[in-house]
Amino acid sequence: MNDIAKFIEGFRRFQQNYFGDNKALFKELKQGQRPSTLVIACSDSRVDPAILTNCEPGDLFVVRNVANLVPPYEKGAGLHGVSTALEFGVRSLEVEHIIVLGHRQCGGIGALMQDGTPESKGEFIGNWVNIARRAKERVLADLPDASAEERVCACEEQSILVSLENLLTFPWLKERVDQGKLNLHGWLFDLEHGKLVAYDASTGKFESLT
Repeated sequence: MNDIAKFIEGFRRFQQNYFGDNKALFKELKQGQRPSTLVIACSDSRVDPAILTNCEPGDLFVVRNVANLVPPYEKGAGLHGVSTALEFGVRSLEVEHIIVLGHRQCGGIGALMQDGTPESKGEFIGNWVNIARRAKERVLADLPDASAEERVCACEEQSILVSLENLLTFPWLKERVDQGKLNLHGWLFDLEHGKLVAYDASTGKFESLT
């Protein structure tokens, strides 16, 4: 119950900041949203992209799911939540950047790296994190002698690359990338050390942004 009271008090501060002292921002936002950036982030409570980047309301169009994964493009029946958000962000909002934002200590990637079949990891989680199975296969092949912790860290990075690859399977998204209208970024937040790194295609490594 104390948490709920904390949330309500937090909203009061938000209300004062944006509808009291700073009415101009939401007066503009009432006309519609025009974010330049779409972020695909993890549902982890420690990794809120707006807080990490100190953004204002309206700056980011955010998609959050377990392990910040992007499934490949797929037509047909089904409830395609991530794909729907991508379609709206890219085709309707015409965002200029997409950031896949991963993080250390990701429980979803930890589940992926555990032994066993997807079905053994819960009703939904196993099949979902299996989207990044290519990342796991790469890590097991490249780091056969690494510790379990080192493999999980490597997979956290590789899973971001898999999501970037899967983004390019969406034809209308790839078209905008090829036209130079959309840029893709792979970021990882190291919550243990308070660092933000980004994938550099020229070096094939994650390099510090700050």
